[in-house]
Amino acid sequence: MSDKKRPISASKQQLHPRNKHLRPYDFDKLREASPELAAFVKPNKYGNDSINFFDAEAVKALNKALLKQYYAIDYWDIPEGYLCPPVPGRADYIHYLADLLSPEKPSNNTKAYYNEHVKCLDVGVGANCVYPIIGSSEYGWSFIGSDVDQTAIDNAQRIVSKNERLQSKITLRLQTDTKQILKEILHENERVELVICNPPFHTSAKEAQAANQRKLTNLKGTPKVKANLNFGGQNNELWYPGGEKAFLNTLIQESKAFATSCFWFSSLVSKETHLKFLYEALKKVGPTEVKTIPMAQGNKTSRILAWTFLTTKQRKAWEVFLSA
Repeated sequence: MSDKKRPISASKQQLHPRNKHLRPYDFDKLREASPELAAFVKPNKYGNDSINFFDAEAVKALNKALLKQYYAIDYWDIPEGYLCPPVPGRADYIHYLADLLSPEKPSNNTKAYYNEHVKCLDVGVGANCVYPIIGSSEYGWSFIGSDVDQTAIDNAQRIVSKNERLQSKITLRLQTDTKQILKEILHENERVELVICNPPFHTSAKEAQAANQRKLTNLKGTPKVKANLNFGGQNNELWYPGGEKAFLNTLIQESKAFATSCFWFSSLVSKETHLKFLYEALKKVGPTEVKTIPMAQGNKTSRILAWTFLTTKQRKAWEVFLSA
């Protein structure tokens, strides 16, 4: 292995301070954890071990290794063509939500946020089940994972079934009505501390493909005749009629009916230009507080939009339950 050292990249420096992926990947440890990764690891132009991030199989192998090394996952796989998310970015969302739920705690002490009373609803859990894997490992949270795709639910259930530590932490539910998000998923009198969501942000398959073409051109300098989505993705994972704005508008409208069933509703918002519309939508349903939490990884910027309907008295009562 080369002795060359490379400083922490800008994308790593901008990750949450509790994110386990702040430093460059240690491919020696990752290959030890998951030997199948070795076939994809080669020296990059700096002489450091890396993989080809435009190779879907290499990215999947890296994810398997990361989930095993850092989150004690013995089995993880996804069907061909399904979304293979970047683990460090997914971990960031989880860490920022831990801050949101307990803002008074020390920011760099992961153990201080560990709380097995916390339950989350992951809207669009996907075949990869990554948010519940990370949240349950880092903070002891339990999860309800919902999705409109039966194949995704079945694969996520396979991951849960083959990893003993997940079996008591993750419940999966199929949303049979694609026009609904929370309804028919959250049961009567059921409470969750957090709703998390990484919404489909394109309006159509054509738009998703065009966006990926631009991404590849910008990163590699030469356009491809036919570009494949870098991390895969099925229809419901990447696009939705009306795109991100329409999806989140539905989530916001439905959240009012569950005002006292959830402490904090939240979602990633990929486009800053959507915030004005979303703030207006929120104003109409009347939350008691709205927060926008910036996230950044290298050249990619995003943000978490979070809102709650709870009064100060209701929050205090809920916090007493969480601290019991």
